[in-house]
Amino acid sequence: MSYLLIVLASLLSCGGQLCQKQATWRPGRRHLFGWLALSVTLLGCAMLLWLLVLQRIPVSVAYPMLSLNFIFITLAARFIWREVVSLRHWLGILLIIVGISILGGAA
Repeated sequence: MSYLLIVLASLLSCGGQLCQKQATWRPGRRHLFGWLALSVTLLGCAMLLWLLVLQRIPVSVAYPMLSLNFIFITLAARFIWREVVSLRHWLGILLIIVGISILGGAA
């Protein structure tokens, strides 16, 4: 259950970051403030959830799990904005997955 909270906190945080990117992607004040408001809301929820995570999991285990953000953001950027992801970047993601697996198995 605690690891699901980490994934949810990471997804909320990534959602906030993606909203910030979206705010810059389309010019216009109306779009900017709407996306930024959604970003602040998602990031605030992520922070509150993160506090709950820290009550349940040692920070030395929980914090490295936030590397999931790199994976989620890369995948979202690839599929939403068609950003190019290099082989080197994919290799880095693979290493992150291996590291998270090792840490998750050790806890």
